[in-house]
Order: sequence, then structure tokens, then C-alpha cells
Amino acid sequence: MADPNFSWIYLVIFLAIPLSRIIPRLLAKRGIGMKPKTIQENQYTSGFDDSQKPSMGYSEPKMESSKPQTKSMLVLGELNRGTKYFEKIQKNTGINNQELESILESLEKDGMLKVHQKQGLFGLKTELLPTDKGFKEYYS
Repeated sequence: MADPNFSWIYLVIFLAIPLSRIIPRLLAKRGIGMKPKTIQENQYTSGFDDSQKPSMGYSEPKMESSKPQTKSMLVLGELNRGTKYFEKIQKNTGINNQELESILESLEKDGMLKVHQKQGLFGLKTELLPTDKGFKEYYS
């Protein structure tokens, strides 16, 4: 009886399948072909055309800007996002030393911020932590 030749199966398994994963990546890297959308681009695209919307009094909801209006709210937002140190808050917000210090003092006086001293490797570290009142004030 003749032995059938199934060597083409090895070619498919060990060559074609890996190439099907590698070729699109190489094409995308060189800018050839269709570029995949990023998550941010996909997030705001709808799956239907605007002309398909019902015309019975439908209006788009007005979105307010997500940027805080005052510098104290900007600092409070950084604190609520997990930034604990003065230098990082200053770097993220771009507020100068004296102004940031006065904002932090007023937030502490209003009870929206708690200052916590910690022993670090090179001495005392000052951590700035938002209170529940500060959390509620920022997200309201």
C-alpha cells in the first residue's frame, strides 16, 4: 500500500499561521495598508450614520468641559487621582510654588485635604491626601 504524503500540513502549521500574524504587523509598521484605530478613536465613533437619528425633538446633550474651572479644583483633582507629593502636583498642574502652597493651605483649612508626615529613607516625607469632603466636592 502507498504511503500518503501529508508534509503540506507541517508547512501550514509551522509557516503559514505564524506568517499570518507577522505580515499585518510588518505592514502596519511600514505604514502600508489599513492602520488600526486606537482606543481613543474607537471610543467616540458611533456605529450608525447621523441621518438615521429620529427627528422627533432629539437634541444632543451638552457636555461641559472636563477641565476644572479653578486652580484649587485642579489641585483637588490631582489629589483625587492619586498624586501625593507637592513636587508632582506642581509638575502636573504647572502652578508656581507660592501659589500652590497657598492653595494647599486653603484646602487644608477647608477640610478637603489632610497632611500626613511619613518617615522616609532620607528623612520626613509629607504626603497630601484628599478627605471624603474633598472627594465629594471635586466630583459634585
